[in-house]
Amino acid sequence: MHIPDGYLSPATCVAAYGVAAPFWYQANRRVKDVLRSRAAPLVALFAAFSFTVMMFNVPIPGGTTAHAVGGTLIAVVLGPWAAVVSVSTALVIQAIFFGDGGITAIGANSFNMAIALPLVGYAVYRVLAGSGPTPRRRTIAAAVGSYAGINVAALLAGLELGIQPLFWTEGGRALYNPYGLAVTVPAMLLAHLTIAGFAEAAVTGLAVAYLLRTHPELFTPEAAHAQGMAAVGLGKLGGVLVAVLGLMVVLTPLGLLAPGSADFEWGAEELRGMVGYMPAGLARLDQLWGLAPLRDYQLPGAGGSFWEQAPGYILSAVVGVALIFAVVYAVRVALSRRMVHQ
Repeated sequence: MHIPDGYLSPATCVAAYGVAAPFWYQANRRVKDVLRSRAAPLVALFAAFSFTVMMFNVPIPGGTTAHAVGGTLIAVVLGPWAAVVSVSTALVIQAIFFGDGGITAIGANSFNMAIALPLVGYAVYRVLAGSGPTPRRRTIAAAVGSYAGINVAALLAGLELGIQPLFWTEGGRALYNPYGLAVTVPAMLLAHLTIAGFAEAAVTGLAVAYLLRTHPELFTPEAAHAQGMAAVGLGKLGGVLVAVLGLMVVLTPLGLLAPGSADFEWGAEELRGMVGYMPAGLARLDQLWGLAPLRDYQLPGAGGSFWEQAPGYILSAVVGVALIFAVVYAVRVALSRRMVHQ
């Protein structure tokens, strides 16, 4: 679901940034107190979880792959605005350091996966959970909400990709993504309605069930605020989350076992072989960002076998997690200093 550079026109990218900006602004305002508090490590841990879970590609019928995101899980546990911040942070780091998702498409990718996904998922969760829900009802509501959220994100990505040949063509050829809505929307929804959506629901449901059993205080009305999460703190929960995250990092090479690549994330030359020509606009933007040090989560010059790629995948997971903690810590320090000087 990570749209690369070149698949969306500059106009679409600018519009996506414009749509995402108010949500980022609101999330920044709502999460400041959380990031200043003892709950900041929880935000970093869940953002790192989202980053890592997106490395686990799952095979989709038709020879493509997809992945879970974890956005609704974060929204249910930490609050929807913390989810916007967490997943947006993961997506920006993926694009800059690993070339996963385009620099120009950060606005679109963030709107789909970091904004629409958790907000829709959380809204469905709240409606289904109702007032005074039982743990079982909360778990089911969270799983269903996450399934709805990731499929809305997939639909949005399909729409963004599919409108490109409607508006931007030259000499009868598409300038950017060459596939229209009749291809992009069904392809994105097939992958997520059948496999990725259930993977997202399973991850969310199992995590919420565990947290309800061990830390029910996270699900009180105050849990979305700094004081509620700070009261929980890290403690035993932090130890469990760190252990789970560490295990996920070690197991990330399992994502390499899924055959094929994700739809609409093909390289320019691969796309030329599929449609018979290179969209001119896509070709101009395809190599826009060439500074990703671990592009495609691989060490430079790595071979094509699983065992040759696995070390780069694990290293990328470690680097990504470390970067997320560094960003959250830096923001926390900056906010604390600003509060002292006010």
